[in-house]
Amino acid sequence: MRDDIQIDASRNTSPKKGISRAVKENIWGYLFISPWIIGFLGLTLGPLLFSLAASFTDYNITSKMNFIGFDNFARMFTIDDLFWTSLWNTFYYVIFSVPLTTAGAILIAVLLNQKIFGMKVFRTIYYLPAILSGVAVYFLWMQLLSPSTGLVNTFLGWFGIDGPAWLFDPEWTKPALILMKMWGVGGGMLLYLASLQGVSREMYEAADIEGATGLQKFFYITLPMISPIIFFDIITSTIGGFQIFQEAYVMTENGSGAPANSLLFYNLHMWNNAFKFFDMGYASAMAWILFIIVMILTVLNLKLGKRWVHYEGGENK
Repeated sequence: MRDDIQIDASRNTSPKKGISRAVKENIWGYLFISPWIIGFLGLTLGPLLFSLAASFTDYNITSKMNFIGFDNFARMFTIDDLFWTSLWNTFYYVIFSVPLTTAGAILIAVLLNQKIFGMKVFRTIYYLPAILSGVAVYFLWMQLLSPSTGLVNTFLGWFGIDGPAWLFDPEWTKPALILMKMWGVGGGMLLYLASLQGVSREMYEAADIEGATGLQKFFYITLPMISPIIFFDIITSTIGGFQIFQEAYVMTENGSGAPANSLLFYNLHMWNNAFKFFDMGYASAMAWILFIIVMILTVLNLKLGKRWVHYEGGENK
C-alpha cells in the first residue's frame, strides 16, 4: 500500500509537458514583427529577386519573358551611349554636392550653436527648407533661376555680374541643382547641431588654458568629436545623391534631361527605359549595376572611415 502511495506521489510531482515560457515569448515576438516580415518579403525581397531575374530577360510587361543571358549588360556598356552620359552626370552631382552640403551643414550648425538671443528663430528659419514639398521647391527654383527675370541673376546684376542661363545652359545645369541642394541643408544641420551640443565643454576650457585658437579648437576638438555624424551623413548623402531623380524629371521637359542630356541622371535614364519604352529587362539590369556601384562606394567609405572617424573613448571602429 505504501509503495502505491509513493508511485502516485512521484507521478504528481513529475514535470508537466507543454510549451516553455521562452518558446511562448518567441512566438509572440514573431507575431508582433510579422507585419514587417510580410512587408519585407512581399514588397522588398520579392521585387528584388524578380528584378534580378528580369535583368536577364527581354521583359517588356506586355509579352512573355525570354531569357537572353547577359545581353542587357553588354548593351549597357557597349551600345547605349546614354548610359555613360547618365553615369557621368550622376557622379558629377555626387562628387560636388556631397562635400559641399556636408561642409555647409557643419558651418551653419557651428554658427547656430552660439549662445545668442533669438537663436531659436534662426534655427527654425534654416531648417524650414528641409521640410518643404519637393515639387513645389523645384518650381520655385525654376523661377529663381530664370535667366531674364529670376531673382538670382537679378541679384548678381546688382554687382555687375552677368548671370548664366542656368537650367538652359548645359554647363550650368548641374551647378544649378547643386546650388538648390545647398539651400536645403537644414536636415543635416539639425544632426550636426545636436552633435555639437553633446561635445564636452571641459575640452574647450582645457584648450583655452593651453592657448588654442578658435580654428585649432575647431579642427582638433569639434571635428573629431562629431566625426561619427559626419561619417553617417557622408554615407547617406552619397546613397541619396546616386538616387537623384525628381529634380531632373520635374525641371526638364517631359523628363528628357535636356538641354543636351546634361540633366539625364542615371535614375532618370533608367525610368525612361522602364516606363517610356517599357524595356523593363534593361531597366532592371541598370538597377542592379547601380546597386553594385553604391555597395562598392559604401564599403569603401566604411574602410576609409576607420582612419578618421573617432568614437568616444578614443577608439576607431
